[in-house]
Amino acid sequence: MLNVVFLTNSWLASFNQPALCITVAVLLHYFLLAAFTWMCLESVQFYLALVKVFNVYVPKYILKCSIAGWGIPALVISTVLIINKDFYGDGSHSESNPFSNFCWIQENTVFYISVVAYIFFVLLINAAMFITVLLQIHSMKSRTHKRCRFWRR
Repeated sequence: MLNVVFLTNSWLASFNQPALCITVAVLLHYFLLAAFTWMCLESVQFYLALVKVFNVYVPKYILKCSIAGWGIPALVISTVLIINKDFYGDGSHSESNPFSNFCWIQENTVFYISVVAYIFFVLLINAAMFITVLLQIHSMKSRTHKRCRFWRR
């Protein structure tokens, strides 16, 4: 859906309908955050599968992941909309180019907090999970190598 909204954004912005533009900008923002949230949840799953391995049963795990994957971005979007719906809109920069219209976040502070900081936080979590998994794999490999040497002797 992120790709569909992104690809149709300029075309929908060309209708010069503020409500339509706000809707498109909200959908684009929501699906972008949802994609990164699901990426974060995948790294948590990666951690559970390769580091925790045993006794990892989480009741209603898929439901909890779905609530987090679709709910956290909805919370961010709702907060921005509650503060001021006019943060979203048409970001045309030149009137001479009719294809320069693009519905997105108009306020830089809101963009940096609700997009850049959010994505940075997700990437930080992903990096932490990745390093933890790599260390776990490395320690398993070194333990296996030590056992092999012991049995060879």
